[in-house]
Amino acid sequence: MEYRPKVTGSERILHPDDPALHLVGDSAAIEEVRSLIRYAAATTIPVMITGPSGCGKEVVAKALHRCSLRADEKFVGVNCGAIPRDLLESELFGHEKGSFTGAIAQRIGQFEDASKGTLFLDEIGDMPFDMQVKLLRVLEEKQIERIGSTQSIAIDTRIISATHQNLDQAISEHRFREDLFYRLSVFPIDIPALKDRREDIAPLIRHFIAKIGGEAIYFSAEAMDILENYAWPGNARELLNIIERAVLLFPEMMISADQVSSLFRRRASNAPSYQADALPARFSGAGEVRPFKHDSDHRGSLGGGFDLKKHLMQEERKYLLSALRMAEGVVAEAAHLVSLRRTTFVEKMRRHKIERRMALTDPRSGMVTGSIRSE
Repeated sequence: MEYRPKVTGSERILHPDDPALHLVGDSAAIEEVRSLIRYAAATTIPVMITGPSGCGKEVVAKALHRCSLRADEKFVGVNCGAIPRDLLESELFGHEKGSFTGAIAQRIGQFEDASKGTLFLDEIGDMPFDMQVKLLRVLEEKQIERIGSTQSIAIDTRIISATHQNLDQAISEHRFREDLFYRLSVFPIDIPALKDRREDIAPLIRHFIAKIGGEAIYFSAEAMDILENYAWPGNARELLNIIERAVLLFPEMMISADQVSSLFRRRASNAPSYQADALPARFSGAGEVRPFKHDSDHRGSLGGGFDLKKHLMQEERKYLLSALRMAEGVVAEAAHLVSLRRTTFVEKMRRHKIERRMALTDPRSGMVTGSIRSE
């Protein structure tokens, strides 16, 4: 079930299932974004969403569309930075058959496709300068012409744009047109970085776990301190990546501070390194347990003949297997992850009948997913 933020009695909502409330977070910043969405939803004016990469700009754009009077029409998204320069005009405005080499059929552009609905122009700051001129003309005249055609087509498209760039600087450097900026940014919405709204981290974790599904995972108080005090340079997208990894590696387990730290350390060698200085100087709330999925209590019941020894053996086996998976079968590295000597780790593997190849076996499908790294 999707995590839904608390709603206070004083909130004005558009209808009982207000899509703006689907934005996950309890911070004042997210509450402000919800309010701005409600104001903008009642109009058709262009909206520009700004914020760092990975902060959820497309999520906000979709929430705005769902709140608007165009909710029953199409939401069409275009990443202006991902489309090759020579194809962007055709992507936005369409083309006629034979208008250029490779145009083997007529194509309807995204502006025309989204007419009556919403067109989301993501990474608008990456749009080539010459295309900015053509976009400005379309916004002013509310008409498009397909490449190879002289016929104008009237459009009624609500424009939402987004960028992680500083457009004021881009304008001063003549990389972005000032007149286009004013046309697009009639109603600005800014999303702060995740590090500036740490109250949203716990709700986002609950939301991501519910979204991913699978087995329950739990975080100790110390592990949560790490997650809530990390700098999150990749914002919510990076948090989702960490939670996906945690669900895969530690199903139905209580995740410790060391294990959370290992989720950061197991990045690819060419990725940014884990920022040790982002950890809190000391942990608080020792011994507190914060579950993040409540389908069932995996800790069992003290009644009904609970076998503590068997339970602890099962948990130990899960930890050993998880460490082997993270270490890609390298026993010495797996032993280091759980703070054991290699010989002790090997002895425990024998006791639990664990083989190195099990590190590559998906616990759900039973399929082998890779090859063992050499020691």
